[in-house]
Amino acid sequence: MNHLKPAEILETLTETGVGKANGSFIHLFTLGIMAGAYIAFAGPASNMAAFNLLLDDSSYGLGRVLAATVFTGGLILVTLAGAELFTGNSLMTIALAGKRITLTQMIRNWAIVYIANLMGSIIIAFLIFNTGIFSSGGDMLGTLTVKTGAAKVSMTFLQCFLSGILCNWLVCLAAWCTAGASSTAGKAAAAFFPIWLFATGGYEHCVANMYFIPAAIFASSNGTFAALSGAGPEALSNLTWQGMFLGNILPVTLGNLSGGIIFVAMGYWIAIKGGRG
Repeated sequence: MNHLKPAEILETLTETGVGKANGSFIHLFTLGIMAGAYIAFAGPASNMAAFNLLLDDSSYGLGRVLAATVFTGGLILVTLAGAELFTGNSLMTIALAGKRITLTQMIRNWAIVYIANLMGSIIIAFLIFNTGIFSSGGDMLGTLTVKTGAAKVSMTFLQCFLSGILCNWLVCLAAWCTAGASSTAGKAAAAFFPIWLFATGGYEHCVANMYFIPAAIFASSNGTFAALSGAGPEALSNLTWQGMFLGNILPVTLGNLSGGIIFVAMGYWIAIKGGRG
């Protein structure tokens, strides 16, 4: 089957945005929890695949490549199984620009899906922690979990914001490309490479961090994981729910929205529509 042309993808995403804007609360909330869970499932799996590489500076780059290859499975699940992911829903601004939905409808969708994504991610983080799986590899998985979370809450606001822009630019490109594919294999392939690039690059994704940071908060309660992580006292002290939201999730969310709206949604809207409605 042929891949849709950009103008056709724009129209497809416009109609998708209308559907999302009119979704019922239970529909959006349930699919939002599912999306948060799907992304969260990818977190420990990617760390499990590469913890020995990621904890060694000399093999860190290779570890990123391997971890990213596994992590793409989460976003592909969102695409193929069907779920509501906050970051991808920044493309609803295409329907807003076409005056097919209202700002109130879009913000309603974002609010419901964002909270649901958070709930799904934290549920998986809690369950994963209580399986004892973080003790895998001689405590290396738990060590990497704490180290990852501590690093995320130690970033500056600007670093989080800019990294968020880069991340969702790629995530929304994945959503754009999958909208143009007609087959299951085509959609999976279209999603794979942009997600692989963002995950290999280590850019910040607010929903992914809704797993990584809570998982680190839970894991840091284990003194062995915290000690082996190499995170300093200040970084560990920032590894709290307040530190998560103010030190990472807030600026990353703003960056994710900026990247998806400006560089994908409005970029293609202007290119195709020439600024006309």
